[in-house]
Amino acid sequence: MRIVVFGANGGTGRLLTQQALDAGHDVVAVTRSPQGFPIEHDRLTVAGADVHDPVAVAHAVAGGQVVLSTLGVPFTRKPISVYSVGVANIAAAMARHSVRRLVVVSSSATEPHHHEGAGFLMNRVLQPLVTATIGKTTYADMRAMEAYLRESDLDWTVMRPSGLFDAAEVSAYELREDRADGIFTSRPDLAASLLAQATSTQWLRKCVAVTTSDGAPTVFQMIRREAFAGG
Repeated sequence: MRIVVFGANGGTGRLLTQQALDAGHDVVAVTRSPQGFPIEHDRLTVAGADVHDPVAVAHAVAGGQVVLSTLGVPFTRKPISVYSVGVANIAAAMARHSVRRLVVVSSSATEPHHHEGAGFLMNRVLQPLVTATIGKTTYADMRAMEAYLRESDLDWTVMRPSGLFDAAEVSAYELREDRADGIFTSRPDLAASLLAQATSTQWLRKCVAVTTSDGAPTVFQMIRREAFAGG
């Protein structure tokens, strides 16, 4: 299968690209900065494209059979359109080239809810603070992307991870429609869940929460890591 991966140069995108190659697929890794892409393989094509450029997006999708998107941007208070405009341009390219299967990454925070066992700090302080302030424009754009997909005729699936963390390998992650009970998702698990949807119709036209239990940090460990990142 020829899989087109948008956001291929991000943390999850690189893992997804490598997992797809390891599984025997042909991969088109789409990134704004194709020079120096860290993975090389005879079944890998690296394509330079910004998802805001419909011509470049159409060129990248040509010949693909499935499109997987790990597009993401850092939190900012400024308006964001990479998710909503990106998915619209990807959808137009898919229609042009007769590709129907699309799997995208969103977030469990698009529909904030109480997490069992997460505690007062997470449920009453951190989650409301992030979704109402630094993450407000990000989640608004993710919701717009999801709304666009619901109105489309694509064979779509939305994967909703929670707090992302790095891990050495894929674990026995959990998938649940709409609601995430856990508060963490490892990047290898998110990548694996995306790749699994490339050949599955189990979660067709659904939003699916991806949760990792094995090796997940505590809330305090996550806060400490973020507080000292780059130090």
